[in-house]
Amino acid sequence: MAIRKIRKGDEVIVLAGRSRGQRGSVLSVDVRRNRVVIEGVNVAKRHTKPNPQKGTSGGIIEQETSIHISNVALFNPVTGRGDRIGVKMMGDGRKVRTFRSTGEVVDI
Repeated sequence: MAIRKIRKGDEVIVLAGRSRGQRGSVLSVDVRRNRVVIEGVNVAKRHTKPNPQKGTSGGIIEQETSIHISNVALFNPVTGRGDRIGVKMMGDGRKVRTFRSTGEVVDI
């Protein structure tokens, strides 16, 4: 099983692009396209028509769009910055994610 370095629910920081420096939690990860959707980051306005069958009202809706996974880094609360992720084997055979700078385990 391949271990993913950024997962749903992780706290990440944006490294490049229009939303550089913003932090948020990962809402979804698209593994095939290598893209992530982050809460409150890369927000676009979408014009929608009302649909009474679905119960939606029309108007301008703000929606998070995806950003490439190479432009985000996992937020390290110890250093207060984005950090790279490594994979380490534990004694019982498990793979865990670790921060490269401090070496501490991300997953508990």
